[in-house]
Amino acid sequence: MGKRSLVDQLNQAVEAMLARREAVVPPIDPNLEPLLSIAAELRNLPSQKFKQRLRKELQERRNVMQTSEKSKTEVLQSVTPYLCVNEAGELIDFTKVAFGAKELFRTIGSAGGIHAEVRIGDSKIMIGGGGAWRGTPTPTALHFFVEDTDAIYQRALEAGATSIAEPSDQPYGERVCGVTDPAGNQWYIARSLEGPYVPEGLRNVNLYFHPINASQFIDFLSRAFGSVEVARYAAPDGTVAHAKVRIGDSVIEMGEAHGPYQPMPTTIYLYTDNVDASYVRALQAGGVSVSEPADQPYGDRVAAVSDPFGNTWYIATHIKL
Repeated sequence: MGKRSLVDQLNQAVEAMLARREAVVPPIDPNLEPLLSIAAELRNLPSQKFKQRLRKELQERRNVMQTSEKSKTEVLQSVTPYLCVNEAGELIDFTKVAFGAKELFRTIGSAGGIHAEVRIGDSKIMIGGGGAWRGTPTPTALHFFVEDTDAIYQRALEAGATSIAEPSDQPYGERVCGVTDPAGNQWYIARSLEGPYVPEGLRNVNLYFHPINASQFIDFLSRAFGSVEVARYAAPDGTVAHAKVRIGDSVIEMGEAHGPYQPMPTTIYLYTDNVDASYVRALQAGGVSVSEPADQPYGDRVAAVSDPFGNTWYIATHIKL
């Protein structure tokens, strides 16, 4: 058994099970026993679909086992985009190929899907979903600063993205383009045309919201999370054309929803000094509780709030259990 791969072990066990209900299943690795239990429950499904599903779940679990341990020295980022999509595994692969992402951590979450963290430049992104996860996908818009807009745009297309806009110089001082990745996230790929390619105060990857009534969204962020307004530019109709607000060490960008740029309800992981106090403030500001503060086995005390604009905020304080 020692030289057989996990895939071979599973295939042989499943084939024996499907051949005859009372068949003696060959010995298998203990890690495969949960999958074989699924096989026993689903043995009446069409065999090809059944085996494809099991092979996909096995591959995902093997990826988890092969992924390195989470770095204990990782610096906590105040605001982290949490991209929750059905194609979580595929999205991780896409960010590696298209954007040179480094996978920091991967595990199976309590809902049965993947939870992973990747680093792109100086920015951390969480990716969740896939597998047995049955949540609501929340693909997100991101402002992504790179040294070479044209080269990254081409790599993204070759990796499976679709174009929103080809690279072009803009009067606000950026060479920018846009792509939609295979999981539905929108990446506004840009470099500053003056000074460093990443504008001062921003990261390589920044959340970009398109709320309806952006001024009210800015007000909510201030009352709920103590955000500080960094910049605001008004459109001729008086709406917010572009704004930046800082929360902790991170800047969030936004512009009023218009044309093809409509709200994309987003999931955010937010570190604060006191999750209990932040949770209460978020509710007082108009948020709705998703879950009350509770200690989690991965070392964070976490609460969750849905804001009036449809975004979900996981508010956390690291407690190092």
